[in-house]
Amino acid sequence: MPIAFVTDSTADIPQELAHAYSISVVPTILVLNGQNLEDGNGIARDEFYHLLPNLKTLPTTASPSAGSYMKAYEHLLTNGYDQVVSVHLSSILSGAINIARTGAQRFNGRVHHVDSEQLSMGIGYQVLAGAEAAQQGASLDQVLHVITETRARVRVFAMLNSLEYVRRSGRITWAEASIAELLQFKPFLTLRNGAAVRHGEARSRSKGIQRLYKILRDLGPLERLAILHTNPDTDARQMAAEFAAQVSLPPIVIQATPVIGTHLGPNGLGFAAVVR
Repeated sequence: MPIAFVTDSTADIPQELAHAYSISVVPTILVLNGQNLEDGNGIARDEFYHLLPNLKTLPTTASPSAGSYMKAYEHLLTNGYDQVVSVHLSSILSGAINIARTGAQRFNGRVHHVDSEQLSMGIGYQVLAGAEAAQQGASLDQVLHVITETRARVRVFAMLNSLEYVRRSGRITWAEASIAELLQFKPFLTLRNGAAVRHGEARSRSKGIQRLYKILRDLGPLERLAILHTNPDTDARQMAAEFAAQVSLPPIVIQATPVIGTHLGPNGLGFAAVVR
């Protein structure tokens, strides 16, 4: 029973891995200067993060349409796959999973939706774990179990350069952002039960990086690790090298999609890890 996998571009799965495991990635929408751009088309990530601090109007984002998901499912189910597992950004952060369910209505229960309760490679590692299991002959129930088990071991943390972009996207109050900006804190966020929550702060970037290192080191041996950044990548590559010995597989460095970066802002640094 061949099983296909679908996610959207907020999963940040590198193209080479998506290709290797035949994972279909539906592009999320970035609305920039009045233009609707499919994530991955129209503006390069480097260019986006260069422009972001100088934009007077913050870009907005939108989930893929139900029709986009329907086309992805239809293509797979008419080209040799019996079932589709569709893994999505946390339902607390986005309505994408409900839109995807609408796009699957005509396929008579052959599409199975999963709320990752995560973002970026916190989603991506769940998709990859499921796809690897499917390639090894796992059944649908076994694949869904592997995804659930992986989700329980995923840890995502990020140090933001500022709360300004989170505030402008409506995630926290004006007062909280103003105080943090005044004190120049570098806030930390993590995902807990699908929600983005504060996890303390540091008074400088250098202290913040030290704290991020400690959080990651305290997780112990890791199965997988992605270092995430919203420009520049120097700190990210140094962090990947620092923790290479702690991971079963070589760490990867990922410049987060603009759809995530719009809400987190430039110069952020973080990681997605799967603990052993």
